[in-house]
Amino acid sequence: MFDLTGKKAVVTGGARGLGKGIATALGNAGAEVVLIDISHQLDHIVQELKPRFKVHSVYGDLSTFAGREEAFQKAISLLNGKVDILVNSAGIHDRRACFDLPVTDFNKVMEINHTAVYHACQFFGKTMVEQGSGKMINLASMLTFFGGFNATAYAASKGAVGQLTKSLSNEWAGYGVQVNAIAPGYMATEMNKDLLEETNERLPQINARIPARRWGTPEDVGGAAVFLASDAANYVSGVILPVDGGYAAR
Repeated sequence: MFDLTGKKAVVTGGARGLGKGIATALGNAGAEVVLIDISHQLDHIVQELKPRFKVHSVYGDLSTFAGREEAFQKAISLLNGKVDILVNSAGIHDRRACFDLPVTDFNKVMEINHTAVYHACQFFGKTMVEQGSGKMINLASMLTFFGGFNATAYAASKGAVGQLTKSLSNEWAGYGVQVNAIAPGYMATEMNKDLLEETNERLPQINARIPARRWGTPEDVGGAAVFLASDAANYVSGVILPVDGGYAAR
């Protein structure tokens, strides 16, 4: 039930962090994967993964409508017009207090973390609905549930991703398309490198609240993504799944 052989997947933000972990897990489970990313590491990552599974690269700027349209068209062309799995993993953070965060920078976070997710769901959702099958996985966050600290833009964007996930599930579950989200807890990735510094006064507080007694990894999130992308999750829709070592239950 967890075999993805023959499935075609698109992963935004797939060249690094959680996106790379998810793309690798999907590929190892049998899927053909297109990575969409703006990172200069994209081609290097694809070459690294090619010996293990079928993978393609699409350089894409998700901060603009035109950039997204071009990237999405290239991705679906590489997959010969079919897509079974969409993972919206691309995201940015701006750790500034409200008074220090201009509206223009707030909008940059919303554009990539929420508007681009909506755009990708709309674009690839048409193909999935026509096929009568598909799995969409959005990357939410603990801040989908909590307010966070110095995270107004990020929390707003991830709260919106949670509601978008549930709304699209309501629209498309009847067409055989399951829309779900993963809410990672504290992850040891590049995005959180500042939080992981020993000089960060919040680090002991964060560590004390994680029952698993460690931060998560891209591999932890990859396993959850394989489940949600597989036939094992055919009756799972509209869920925001915490992958957090028990943080939200504390």
